[in-house]
Amino acid sequence: MPSRPMRPCKQPGCRALVASGYCDAHAHKASNWAKRAERKGSTTARGYGAAWQRLRASILKRDHYLCQVCIRKGRVTEASQVDHIKPKAAGGTDDEGNLQSICEPCHKAKTARERLG
Repeated sequence: MPSRPMRPCKQPGCRALVASGYCDAHAHKASNWAKRAERKGSTTARGYGAAWQRLRASILKRDHYLCQVCIRKGRVTEASQVDHIKPKAAGGTDDEGNLQSICEPCHKAKTARERLG
């Protein structure tokens, strides 16, 4: 079996060659998204399987594919995601009244605010 081609570390300016990603000196820069505690389990195990995908599609359609947060601020922005108004971690549910269509920047900002408490 042929070995993987070596390429430069992802850290700008680093000359170390690696099979993929970062060298040992810069390994801490990897996001480790899949290893975060709140990301354990498959999407289905976390409640985002086929039923969620159908619900998500219906919420986007209900909201005319527009970000509800932007609309409240007088802007018109296409929504690409569906947000739990009251987060599931805080006891929110998948009830349609707790869901809203949202654009990615608004979703990221809302999630960041929620993490701060």
